[in-house]
Amino acid sequence: MESSSLLFNQLKAAEPFFLLAGPNVIESEDHILYMAKHLKNITSKLGLKFVFKSSFDKANRTSSKSFRGPGLAEGLKILEKVKTIYDVPIVTDVHESIQCEAVGRVADIIQIPAFLCRQTDLLVAAAKTGKVINIKKGQFCASSVMLNSAEKVRLAGNQNVMVCERGTMFGYNDLIVDPRNFEWMREANCPVLEGGGVASGGLRELIPCIARTAVAVGVDGIFMEVHNDPLSAPVDGPTQWPLRHLEELLEELVMLGRVSKGKQQFKIDLTPFCD
Repeated sequence: MESSSLLFNQLKAAEPFFLLAGPNVIESEDHILYMAKHLKNITSKLGLKFVFKSSFDKANRTSSKSFRGPGLAEGLKILEKVKTIYDVPIVTDVHESIQCEAVGRVADIIQIPAFLCRQTDLLVAAAKTGKVINIKKGQFCASSVMLNSAEKVRLAGNQNVMVCERGTMFGYNDLIVDPRNFEWMREANCPVLEGGGVASGGLRELIPCIARTAVAVGVDGIFMEVHNDPLSAPVDGPTQWPLRHLEELLEELVMLGRVSKGKQQFKIDLTPFCD
């Protein structure tokens, strides 16, 4: 728990923001190590606190024919190699309570998928690992739900919890990021991340727009899926940002974050104005 608290405090203190980034899913060991090397180089150059992200199993795919990843055992072996070789923290997601103990032995941050953000047993099992917990807001949830989800983790004995704005369904297959949620989710009294909010099927061109908005508003962290060859990615290629453009985008976001006062609450004076 001590090392988790140290990481959690480093993330909270990161300026202008921290970055969780990596491929959507583990495709192979070689690919993951390749991506980790480049992501670490870019973030080190820009002075950003970086956590490597990838999934060992995409259990919530729309189609049963979709690529899911190598599975728990093989996936964790690969992620552990990333930690050993590149000395970076790891974040990966869990879908069942039974996975939490094994994942907690490797991952520094356990991520709760948006569809499962209210699952009490899963939240409690993840919390009991002592790792930092990142909860994605469900596409079907109001921001206020995240206060309760975060509290479930705290009541299980783990104060190291973060919440992530994932967007809200606006009609069928249209996921909209409402910037007001970045402000409202701060009521959970923990770091707030921007988590993409581009619908499955692909709106990659809107990633810079959403990221700029989030940084201007003053989010604590950015969650971004990145791929060196998005057109060849086995799943969610259209929602992954091209590696070749990552440094360019992050440079802009860092500059924006340094001039924004979004992390400071605006003090509104409602007394009558007089000359």
